[in-house]
Amino acid sequence: MASIHLTAYFSGRVQGVGFRYQTREIAKGFDVTGYVQNLSDGRVLLVAEAGEKELDSFLAEIEDKLSAYIRKTESSKTPELKGYTDFTIR
Repeated sequence: MASIHLTAYFSGRVQGVGFRYQTREIAKGFDVTGYVQNLSDGRVLLVAEAGEKELDSFLAEIEDKLSAYIRKTESSKTPELKGYTDFTIR
């Protein structure tokens, strides 16, 4: 199955609560590559690449496990891959 590129922005109380660490731990259970990063505006950026079903499941698991911190999620998908080799915290 062809991989796609996901960009997601999480708003809420998502910085200073271990959000990036927990996201990386969740990623270990999925066949995804990319990164998670704090932004200067208080949001967290998630960039991930995998098959579409894998990405949907990964995003759903993040939203489920970290729902206490997330107020809003904005995401988009594109077929243009960056070719990440692992999943990291930036």
